[in-house]
Amino acid sequence: MKIVSVMTTSSRGGAEFAAVEMLDALIDRGHEAVMLSDQPRIGRDTRVQVRPVEIGAKLSKTSYAQLAAMWVPYLRRLREVLEQEWPYDVLLVHYKKEQLMAHWLPERLRATLVWAEWGPVPFPLRRGVPRRMYVKASEDAAAIMAVSAGTKESVRAVGVPAERIEVVPNVLRTDEIAPTAEGRARVRAELGIPDHAFVVGCISRFHHKKRNDVVVEAVKLLDERVHLVLAGDGETESELRALAEPLNGRAHFLPTPGANVAEVLSAFDVSVFCPSPTEGAPRAVILGMLAERPCLATGAEGVADMIFPGIGAITEPENDPQALADVVKPYLDDPARVAREGAQARQQAVDTYDARVVAERIERMWQAAGAGGSSNGAGGQHAGAGAERVRPG
Repeated sequence: MKIVSVMTTSSRGGAEFAAVEMLDALIDRGHEAVMLSDQPRIGRDTRVQVRPVEIGAKLSKTSYAQLAAMWVPYLRRLREVLEQEWPYDVLLVHYKKEQLMAHWLPERLRATLVWAEWGPVPFPLRRGVPRRMYVKASEDAAAIMAVSAGTKESVRAVGVPAERIEVVPNVLRTDEIAPTAEGRARVRAELGIPDHAFVVGCISRFHHKKRNDVVVEAVKLLDERVHLVLAGDGETESELRALAEPLNGRAHFLPTPGANVAEVLSAFDVSVFCPSPTEGAPRAVILGMLAERPCLATGAEGVADMIFPGIGAITEPENDPQALADVVKPYLDDPARVAREGAQARQQAVDTYDARVVAERIERMWQAAGAGGSSNGAGGQHAGAGAERVRPG
């Protein structure tokens, strides 16, 4: 199959990484994948072909007026680049702007249209005219993939029939992330963390929607054996640094990990995630699992079907420093529990998110939706729920 994916965004985050990893895993299975994007480096070091397209900002409260004014030229531009890629089997769209635009494309260019939903439906699209537009556009999709059960429920709640939505987890190359004793020692030495210290770690975007302040406040409530590592970047970094000053050198900040992510995670004893109000299925949690760290979360959004007893815990009430501190305490003097839950977390991650397993599942799903079934290399088209698929001749 040839897969053409459209993903335009102002920045690269978890969903962008996940989308590219998914396409790269499908390339492993012999398919061709092209990403149309305004981010030329979105493909990173994968084999995904990236082609440029400029069709405006992501749909938001601040951008909708400009997008409405430029809708026709943006749609024309998208159509032009899709014509250059035709024939293809799957048109994969990720964000709301592209999902709405696809509704206005010629039926031929919709090919087998697939929606990827990386998180709950944004609040502005849950009511009124925006909700109706979203639901109407969804009828064109031959398949809708939700990254988590919570995301599926959000899409269903706005009016998309549940039977049209399938939960498909993130794709990760699980054999590339593993705990490393050497990396643990090196990162701790570079940060000046004693060997006997207990490290609460958090890899996150530093943004006001991510309640990383809860982790800082929780560590303040724990004894002096506990160090904090915050790895990430963003506009709230200075606030977090100021908040952590009372820890007197027990708080350590690192940039967002790249190739060294396994080493950074290995330096943790437990990995904490702070979900935003509209979280999908955070890769940071899965990476922590693969590094054999017990995974804790300050709320259930996006992780309710990822973290459970035996591999970690979700705090109640959410975003409460004392609740998080209480969850961490039992691990402090129980290294056997840390090791046991870490090993179970890794096994769960491999079973659920391994690239080969998930890519094969996606392939079957798309083929059942009509992709790859014609002799000229372009898959069947979908003209709405229950409609007959027409093969290009």
